[in-house]
Amino acid sequence: MNQGSDKTAIIGAGSSGIAAAKIFKEAGLAFDCFEKGSALGGNWRYNNDNGLSSAYRSLHINTNRKVMAYSDFPMPDHYPMFPHHSHIIRYFEDYARHFGIDDKISYNTEVRNVSPNPGGGYHVTTSRGEGDYRAVVVANGHHWSPRYPDPPFPGQFTGETLHSHFYKTPDQIDGKNLVVVGIGNSAVDIACEAARLHTGRVTISTRSGAYITPNWIWDRPFDSLANPLTARLPLSVQRWLLKTTLKLAHGDQRAYGVPLPNRPPLSEHPTVSQDLLALAGRGAIRFKPNIREFQGKTVLFADGTSEEADLVIYATGYKVSFPFFEKSFLNVEEQNNLELYRRVVHPDHPGLYFLAFIQPLGAIMPLAEVQSRWIAKLLTGECRLPDQQTMLRAIEADKAALRKRYINSPRHTMQVDFYPYRESILREMKKMKT
Repeated sequence: MNQGSDKTAIIGAGSSGIAAAKIFKEAGLAFDCFEKGSALGGNWRYNNDNGLSSAYRSLHINTNRKVMAYSDFPMPDHYPMFPHHSHIIRYFEDYARHFGIDDKISYNTEVRNVSPNPGGGYHVTTSRGEGDYRAVVVANGHHWSPRYPDPPFPGQFTGETLHSHFYKTPDQIDGKNLVVVGIGNSAVDIACEAARLHTGRVTISTRSGAYITPNWIWDRPFDSLANPLTARLPLSVQRWLLKTTLKLAHGDQRAYGVPLPNRPPLSEHPTVSQDLLALAGRGAIRFKPNIREFQGKTVLFADGTSEEADLVIYATGYKVSFPFFEKSFLNVEEQNNLELYRRVVHPDHPGLYFLAFIQPLGAIMPLAEVQSRWIAKLLTGECRLPDQQTMLRAIEADKAALRKRYINSPRHTMQVDFYPYRESILREMKKMKT
């Protein structure tokens, strides 16, 4: 590793890290990009040897390829509209090759410690050496450190348990009576995969239900209906439009046996599935409320009913974690939240940036791209940050808006709306130029 304070360290070579590397290269910024595994792709690389990927063999994206792609590198037309993870990895590899960044990534290099230098900048220690950097871009993702129910459910379950992070292939669920805890995208994908095996009972346990959004409506990707115009409408109008569109797409989901939440649409991250309603309507997937207690292999639910289960899968999300920071420097695990200016800049630590630590209503890659452009402009001096107090006030305003809009849960601490958020970053790049 080269010593020198003119460089920026990029931690991770997933979808956001490679976007930063490409943009930094174009901006003439010196950088080192460190990747723990032997190849790029992060969470999208199935069986990634960095040990962090949550991808399962059947995984497809839930945002269509046109909105998920980087702005200057569209996905090939021959790709399906909702590509498999293998397509996504080839796309990332083509992107890195096209823009000449693959050889600028240090593979098999784990970042073990990042600490601030007394005079500014950061000291970075990796499995291969150490060095000083003017800035650090954290792009290690937030879908790799499993979160379990806290506190745990009472009692003891004597069957198998598995977090969805460790689910890979159908043989893990084949022939088993299954209870899936959660109703997010991975929960529904796994439940549908189990139901199609026809080898055991499949039950989804959910505290509050979810609005089920299809991949397709008529002959269009459902997410293509969102646009900058609809994003500017009052929230009440957006909710009415979504509710009406879902009604047109599949009617009342309760008719299929899928519970509706007791909250309005757009108050939580969407659950996307083209298959869930059909399988539930056939009785292949059943729904229960939250788990009350375990008694051996018996799962007791809040409504007083019970199921015998061989396997409980916790599809209960992920913790935000930065193992390379000392907790005395930066500790976010208790709140599962990172208080950042525009979700990127740490107000207390100059030169420390976070990439793609957001949960968007929409695709994350184009947002990571625009975040990277902003960071590059900050590093080149083309634009400047406001003062710390202004940043702190903006953070508090964002937190208040989040509390007003979304349910209070660890899953929604980083929630953003695609178009308004993108516009907020674009505005940052236009102001306070030197």
